Amino acid sequence: MRMTRVAATAAAAVLALTMAACGSDDDGGTGTGSGTGTGTGDTAATGVIAKAQSGTLKVGVKADQPGLGLQTGTAYEGFDIEMAKIIAKGLGMQESGIQYVTTVSANREPYIQQGTVDLVIATYTINDERKTKVNFAGPYFVAGQDLLVPTDSTITAPEQLDGKKVCSVTGSTPAKRIQENYKGAQLQLFDAYSKCITALAGGQVDAVTTDDIILAGYASQQQFAGKFKVVGKPFSEEPYGIGLAKDDKASCDKINEILKAAAADGSYKAAWDNTLGKSGTPAPELDTSKLTNCA
Repeated sequence: MRMTRVAATAAAAVLALTMAACGSDDDGGTGTGSGTGTGTGDTAATGVIAKAQSGTLKVGVKADQPGLGLQTGTAYEGFDIEMAKIIAKGLGMQESGIQYVTTVSANREPYIQQGTVDLVIATYTINDERKTKVNFAGPYFVAGQDLLVPTDSTITAPEQLDGKKVCSVTGSTPAKRIQENYKGAQLQLFDAYSKCITALAGGQVDAVTTDDIILAGYASQQQFAGKFKVVGKPFSEEPYGIGLAKDDKASCDKINEILKAAAADGSYKAAWDNTLGKSGTPAPELDTSKLTNCA
């Protein structure tokens, strides 16, 4: 009988300890110790940060822009691709976890809003209209709109576009600027700049307009060597940003921190040198004082 009472007492003690341990787990289930935090110790990760913690990140990129975002087979290469790798590493995930999704200018905001991608790094100009729909980290580069013309063209400035056939891409900032500021131009639109380049090579259009660094990438391709020239008179500033969901401020702020680190440790310069730098254009300085205030 005495042994039975001792055993019962021991069992009760074990049960009490077990219940206490369960209670501790319940208290920790409020997001303060689950290991999914953003580093603050009291907030569960959400948005891009949470996706990176899961090991997979879907990044929208261009597939037809030499030196920036170019797809060959199943592989992507270019400066924007290298920036995606820098962001992924800064978020603590493996490069192999990046899933590249081809995007075009017109579907960048919808892809972010619909969750088709987590980030867009695709020569994506930050402007006020887009900022009403998505959030932007960056800018990580500032381009300028210019013109690509045949080497024997007499076009030297956008003011000379009256009556000329000018090609750009649907939904792009350059196309909108031509429509608004150079109304005498005959604007032709495609869904990709590569189609504009084909039209220029075939004589169907007189000029292609987009950001200078994109045009330089096309002009440097072997099949177009000596055929095209960039006019070299930029008529805008195009700050390239990294697009993400409108309400994902924490991830936006984190990406800006990663960009600051990349500017300081040389990885930003290395990304440029290994891609666009091969054209002979020196790496720009990433001005981290101009990074956006994430909304």
